[in-house]
Amino acid sequence: KHRPSMVNILTLYTVYMAGLPPGDPQLVSMIVSHLKTQGLFDQFRRDCLADVDTKPAYLNLKQRVDNFVSNHLSNHTWSPHLNKNQLRNNIRQLVLQSGMLEQGVDRIVAQVVDPKINHIFRPQVERVVRQFLSPGSCSEEPLESEDEELLSDSSEEGELPPDGLSFLFLFEFSNKI
Repeated sequence: KHRPSMVNILTLYTVYMAGLPPGDPQLVSMIVSHLKTQGLFDQFRRDCLADVDTKPAYLNLKQRVDNFVSNHLSNHTWSPHLNKNQLRNNIRQLVLQSGMLEQGVDRIVAQVVDPKINHIFRPQVERVVRQFLSPGSCSEEPLESEDEELLSDSSEEGELPPDGLSFLFLFEFSNKI
């Protein structure tokens, strides 16, 4: 049986004594910290990075950056006196200014992270959030089929999912990636 740590008990006591409502920045910060201590963000990061290099958005971005760098370097003549650090920093700045990274990363997130949110990340986040808010009363067992249906049948676009607090943490997670 899972026994809550003293830190969890004190944190929970702080939440109840402070009367923090769902969505309160302090409560969100405490739960995000708890998720981090549980290793959830690291696990999500590993899961996403494991298959990122197979996705078309990543391969496309890599090709675009490689071509950009090759074209830029073709305009320079190599010499032993060439300041490679300055050239490298100049290329880095040009790539950042081009906007191709922002566009490419958005596409990568859409192909790698978005498909995992409702079926993989959300149930795990909700389980840890429930454990954080009610230590000792949550079982380690998987979600029941009724809960899974609620999670997979997300609300209409623009509405909060059934558990708005979990949505906040998923949103917070997606901003940390």
